[in-house]
Parts: sequence; C-alpha cells; structure tokens
Amino acid sequence: MSTNPSRRSFLGHAAAGFSFLATSRLARAQAATEPPPRPLQVEHAVTDPVSIEVNARQIPSFEPRDRSRTRFGSLDYRSGLVLTSPFRGFGGLSGIRLDARGERFLAISDQGGWFTGRIRYSGKAMAGLDDVEAAPLLGAEGRPITEKRMWWDSESLTREGNLVYVGLERVNQILRYDFAKGGVRARGEPIPVPPGVRKLPHNKGLEALVLVPKGQPLAGSLIAFSERGLDADGNLLAFLIGGPTPGQFSVRRTEKFDISDAVLLPSGELLILERKFSWFTGVDIRIRSIPLKSIAPGAVVDGPALFKADLGQEIDNMEGIDAHVTAEGETVLTLVSDDNFSMLQRTLLLQFTLVE
Repeated sequence: MSTNPSRRSFLGHAAAGFSFLATSRLARAQAATEPPPRPLQVEHAVTDPVSIEVNARQIPSFEPRDRSRTRFGSLDYRSGLVLTSPFRGFGGLSGIRLDARGERFLAISDQGGWFTGRIRYSGKAMAGLDDVEAAPLLGAEGRPITEKRMWWDSESLTREGNLVYVGLERVNQILRYDFAKGGVRARGEPIPVPPGVRKLPHNKGLEALVLVPKGQPLAGSLIAFSERGLDADGNLLAFLIGGPTPGQFSVRRTEKFDISDAVLLPSGELLILERKFSWFTGVDIRIRSIPLKSIAPGAVVDGPALFKADLGQEIDNMEGIDAHVTAEGETVLTLVSDDNFSMLQRTLLLQFTLVE
C-alpha cells in the first residue's frame, strides 16, 4: 500500500519542517502510509537471484509499557524479530506464506521481488533467518515484471502446493506461478479476472489473495480482496474467481480500516488483517474473523475483531499474515511488515498463538 502523489508531497514538506520527529513512533507511523515518491525506475528491485544476509534482533515483549503482558485479544504473543539487511533490495514485504512446520517461508516485496529462506527457532521463539535468497518475479516472457510499466507493485500472495498466485495492485492483475517449473525462477502467467477487479482504484486495489483448498466450502476458488475498493454502500469489494460460485461480494468496512492481507485456517475461519492511519493517532491494526461459509456472490460479510494493536505495541505497517499449526496443535499466526524502504520504519516478523 502506498499513497497518492499529493499526500506524499505533503509528507515531504512536513518532514522538512518537523525533523525532530524522525526517531519517534509518530514519524514511523507517518512513513508507514506516506512513503516518499518513487522514481520512474524501481529503485529497490531485485534484478538477479542472489543469496543475502539478513540480521535479526529479538523483540522480547509486544507491549513495552507492560513487559509481563502476553495476551492481546484472542492472541498470545510468542516472539518477534526486527529484520535488517545490507542488501539494498530487502524490504517492502507485503505477503508471506510458510510451510506446514512454520519454518520455510516464501515472501514478496512490493517492488517485484521474491524472498525465500528458513525461520530459525530457539524453543518456541523465533531467533533469526537462515538461507535467505532473493530473486525477481518473472513475467510470462521470462523477464522481471518490473520491466513492464506499473507492474512492480506486487502486494498479495497465496499458495497451495506448487501453485502460487501473486496480485499486482496498480494494474490489478493476478499472476499464476507453477513452482514445479523452477521455483522462484518460474514464469508468471496472467489469469483472467472479473471486470470489477480491473476497475479497482489505481492504488487501493488488489491487496490480499486466498486460495481455498479441497475439503473447504468454495474449494478451488481464488478469493481476491481490495484494499479500499468500495461498493455503493462504502463496503470493501472482494471477488470469488473460479471455483463453484464465482462472483463479487463485500466485506463490511468499519472504523475506517482497510484490508492488507488474509489467511484461511483449517477450521474454515477466514482471518483478515486490516490497518488504518490517522495523523493524530498513527497506525492501528486489527485481525477480524469471518466464516468462509458466509461468503457468496452478492453477500456482505462481517465478523468480530480478534486482535487490535496500535503504536503503543511493537507494530509497524503490517501487511502480511499467515498461519500454521504446530505439532502440539497450536495455531500460530505470523505477521510481517512493509517498511516502505524507509529509514523511519522497520521490517518486523511477529508470531502469536491463536487462543480458542
């Protein structure tokens, strides 16, 4: 997610006049949704497959004001990492998918890059990342998608086995990758999308994808959520692509939250990660639960908030969410932040246990 040029310009002037905010949480909040203008070229694009170094600093508590607190809504904080790298292209993480053990990961940046690697654990806590590699997302011609005008804004990611789908926000296209044909070196083929997808706002378009597996309602459907494409009643537009009942539906919008990602649990519970920004309060995030069985063409779906956090906790511009189930039967949620390649922001990797 990024903002329109006029708002970006406003941030630039504000930053010049208020440089003392550079190290404050409010400054990070402003940068989270108001990144500086990007040049015509994709400045942080990954151009070739390469192994990279990623450093990690542990976050011992999610609540700095009360370090003994671990429960936040329906989530228990497990661990967190602040990630940094000397590699210029590391950052802008907008989607993540983990293997069944919660170790191997596939992530995308919003400048057309793949990141793969392994999360290293010490007991239940994340301790660092190993074997991290970066590679460019390729298009159907076998060239980096960043070579196409406006195709660099890769914001959403979903995976089932070797099939991987990536949503491109500014052009509102979806690319299908078959990882059996070279992994991150596979070519992305555009899939047909409903006309409503192509009409989404230029910079509030495709932001979350969920592929429904066998055994679930709507099996075979690709669910695409807009960040802030609105229907006539001001609710958030979403689409069922393929599957048994393709069509358009809406997610009820409340408290001015926008969608940043989503994940489907084995229970049939769809978790939607949402975020909002205010110049007065900064960044807020929440996770809402929606039953998959409630989704149908024409429906307006809604559900309770399981989790809320703001700049009083260790958050940033949280854009990605995934889930895995441990050997002990715990459902673990993993969240990742997009630092907008800004010195005022952080790339965070957070994990929580979902408490039933």
